[in-house]
Amino acid sequence: MSASLTTTFDDKNSETSTLTSPTLVLNCGSSSIKYALISDDNSTRITGLAENLGLDTARIKHTTLNGEKLEISIPGGRHKLALQKILELLEQYHFIAVGHRVVHGGREYSKAVRVDEHALEEVKRLKILAPLHNPANALGIEAVQAIYPDMPQVVVFDTAFHQTMPPVAFRYALPKYLYEEHKIRRYGFHGTSHAYVSERTSQITEAKGPHGWLTAHLGNGCSAAAVYDGKSLDTSMGLTPLEGLMMGTRSGDVDPSLHMHLKRQLGMSLEETDKMLNNDSGLLGISGLSNDLRTIEQAASEGHEDAQLAIEMFCYRAGKYLASLSCALPEFTGIVFTGGIGENSDITRNKILAVMRHFGIKIDADKNASLVRGKEGSFHADDSSIELWVVPTDEECRIAQETRQALNLI
Repeated sequence: MSASLTTTFDDKNSETSTLTSPTLVLNCGSSSIKYALISDDNSTRITGLAENLGLDTARIKHTTLNGEKLEISIPGGRHKLALQKILELLEQYHFIAVGHRVVHGGREYSKAVRVDEHALEEVKRLKILAPLHNPANALGIEAVQAIYPDMPQVVVFDTAFHQTMPPVAFRYALPKYLYEEHKIRRYGFHGTSHAYVSERTSQITEAKGPHGWLTAHLGNGCSAAAVYDGKSLDTSMGLTPLEGLMMGTRSGDVDPSLHMHLKRQLGMSLEETDKMLNNDSGLLGISGLSNDLRTIEQAASEGHEDAQLAIEMFCYRAGKYLASLSCALPEFTGIVFTGGIGENSDITRNKILAVMRHFGIKIDADKNASLVRGKEGSFHADDSSIELWVVPTDEECRIAQETRQALNLI
């Protein structure tokens, strides 16, 4: 397969000199690879995205330290080719380690670990719990091994942060053998995001610790977590990322008997129902328009009733979940919003908090409306019972940090 370069770098040498002891972070999805090369002090980075893998439109979009854009076309290219090209782009910067975001680590992993034969086999085995992502994560590890066999690699699991949940939070009310023999339990996801924003908010608040945060990661995928003193005590996602909040295309919680009902009434197979719940539901399913909240908000402002209902449902369910998760916290310091919706929609934040009307929460409306996109800040009133924050998530920074910790580089 050929690759065409549409733009070129300038001043490579000056770039190299400003990126010291960098860590490469790889996030391999089912049809994409997001990557970042991050300096040891987290101050500078190179970023990029390989998208549409396997299609004629497959390409790599790369941004240099200087903000220059580079695009490489790799028609039909899959993960292996894309990773080869990405590593070629970055080899001049002499990265010292590679950290991989891995969706599912099962029960065994409660922290990031250095890649060895056992860890790689576990990533592959756990495709039974994350069939779209773990195989791609394993491909990323093997691709680096093939080109840089001596390069230290670390796996950072989405599920690891939530391994501090107690059994009362992670067990399902199912026969015990399903847990003991088949590992059926609640795992939680978005762990690096919840870890990053809760830690960052504890750094910038003036409240005395230990802190108890409800973290709301709201985007196309949505989850909430109760984090106390840096540890996850409960979260909204479960065995899979489908459980919990209403999302862009995912339904969130539904009656567990829905599958059987749809089979009896409509003849839908388990696979058809699963696809509907994951890909055709949520904001898209209710609005009938889009999974993008911006499009739905525009339609709602023009009187589109289904769009209005989609927003109300999204906010009601998020507020209801946050209220319930507060039960897990010994102390309730505040709520942290992150993710594309959580960071950028002051209307949504306001509507979610209005659901929690019995908590004594007071919003500073001017602060809420004036928060700058991509910047952290608080928006609680002086007499609010709890603090309210927006903290942009930085999962790549967290993965790089955990990678260096696992290798004793910091």
